[in-house]
Amino acid sequence: MKMNIRLSVVSVVMAVAICSVVAAQEKKITRAQLPAAVEKTVARESQGATINGFATEIENGKRLYEVELTVDGHSKDISMDKNGEIVEIEEEVAMDSLPAEVQEGLRKAAGAGTIGKIESLTKRGKLVAYEGHVKTGAKRSEIQVGPNGQRPAHPQ
Repeated sequence: MKMNIRLSVVSVVMAVAICSVVAAQEKKITRAQLPAAVEKTVARESQGATINGFATEIENGKRLYEVELTVDGHSKDISMDKNGEIVEIEEEVAMDSLPAEVQEGLRKAAGAGTIGKIESLTKRGKLVAYEGHVKTGAKRSEIQVGPNGQRPAHPQ
């Protein structure tokens, strides 16, 4: 009985700690809080788009700024460093717009799951992967394939 209580307490403490770390990773901010160089990039990249919000986070020890956009009815998130240099773009894409080998790779990686939203991942100007949001029963997960439709050696 004592062991079960201890395990329960440890589980709760760990869950709270994990949630705190996850919550601390990305923080919503206002446009006024953006550095000038980031604001300049946002102004350029958001032309013709709807701005949905801004966030900042520390990734690999470096602060990044993100603008969440809607462009022609689909989502587009742009991450920049403090100098306004674009580090990563995640842009929603339609399955039928993808090359056949990418569609096949996503379907294979999803297995019995249903693929929902698909995003292209571009890092430093180079397309590195496609990411699919998959639902299998009540479980949700993400899958990735490279531009060639193959599973990457490590997630991008």
